[in-house]
Amino acid sequence: MLLPHLSLIKSSPAILLRRRPRPRSASSAQIPAAPPPSPISSPARVRKLIASQADPLLAKEIYDISSSLLPPNPSHLQTLILKLARARRFSLSLSLLRRLPSPSLSLLSSLCITFSRLSRPDLSLSALRRLLRLCPSNLLPPRLLRRLIDCLSSHPSSLPAALSLLRSFPDLPSHNLLLQSLCRSRRLSLAIPLFRRLQLLGLSPDPPSYRFLIQGFCRHAQLSSALSLFDEMLDRGLAPDSLTCTTILNALCRKRKLREALKILYRMPLWGCTPDITHFNTLIAGLCREGSPLDARKLLDDMPAKGIAPDLVSYINLVNGLCVHGELDKANGYLVEMVGKGMAPHFSVFHALVMGFCNAGKHEEGCGVMEVMLSKGVVPHLETWMYVVAAACQDYSGDVLDRIIMKIAREEEWRRSTRIVQAVPILDDVIGRLRKIDWRTA
Repeated sequence: MLLPHLSLIKSSPAILLRRRPRPRSASSAQIPAAPPPSPISSPARVRKLIASQADPLLAKEIYDISSSLLPPNPSHLQTLILKLARARRFSLSLSLLRRLPSPSLSLLSSLCITFSRLSRPDLSLSALRRLLRLCPSNLLPPRLLRRLIDCLSSHPSSLPAALSLLRSFPDLPSHNLLLQSLCRSRRLSLAIPLFRRLQLLGLSPDPPSYRFLIQGFCRHAQLSSALSLFDEMLDRGLAPDSLTCTTILNALCRKRKLREALKILYRMPLWGCTPDITHFNTLIAGLCREGSPLDARKLLDDMPAKGIAPDLVSYINLVNGLCVHGELDKANGYLVEMVGKGMAPHFSVFHALVMGFCNAGKHEEGCGVMEVMLSKGVVPHLETWMYVVAAACQDYSGDVLDRIIMKIAREEEWRRSTRIVQAVPILDDVIGRLRKIDWRTA
């Protein structure tokens, strides 16, 4: 039984059927009329119609109708098989594939790639075996072979098939694809022999080859091996790219080897790799994390001289690092500089400063930071309010302060004022209202 809306497609003159021409007038009746066109659309039109359907089952109904009205056309069935596979209708797609006596090379390769991307390596290997029976691997086009290697190497169960394909076409781009996949999946036991195999095949590793393996070593926290490979790369005269340097810098910072990281940062121009904002942010975050925010401050101050403008990430890392180590005045200075450049800091930056000032007894400075926070429309956290209220109402007990904070958090007026910039009250008015209310009887 056809779908209810399919009868419209079957009878539509614009899709499958064409209306017969109207009868000619009497004046033209004597002119021999051309034979009427076939009421069925061309095979190319039917194929396009099947491919354009969003519903794969509707596409199958169209194929069934066209098959009853047109001679068998393998291209229609191949289009339908691929559409069903991409829609995860695997059983229906495979049943139709068995009806094809000789599927095309493009269909089998597309099915292999589709099944692999949909996390069905078993079906991908089945399509690959049928593909290799049709065409040996050494006769496959290089571009298709690389796509197959890339998809097959993403699943551990299909990895031997990817290695088998690689033996039939040992070129550097194909090796790099497999090397990258092995390092991403943390299979260094296979990635290292594959990298050394390049020299045995007469292939010279390029910067991407080194980068993939260096990233693999860093993911396994094998910094010494990564640095050894990095030095080997430099000794061969290969210039590291930006991502390779970022990987090394991040690994050094995590191992608290900040001097070595700074040396690499300043040597990068000698290797033909210009440092960018990512490299500086990596080091600033590492220095602040390891307790050296003043060194991070010097690094940030040196950035404009090198033609690099600090971004929001640079300031956030530095302000948080300075707050943690008690450098509140310096952190506040960078907050003012950040806001002056039109940047919108995260509420955690304001909260760190408010908390630091209030804990240090600098209540006025903490309230000033809170005022800037409200003027920028940044929503304060409940704990931020707690520090400000405690600073403004030092004479009240803890229970009373809790009631004050909960009242602030629940009142619609306060919630609205912290979200709409145009309706933000001045913090002095906020504190004044708190002092005028007798919270003991509230």
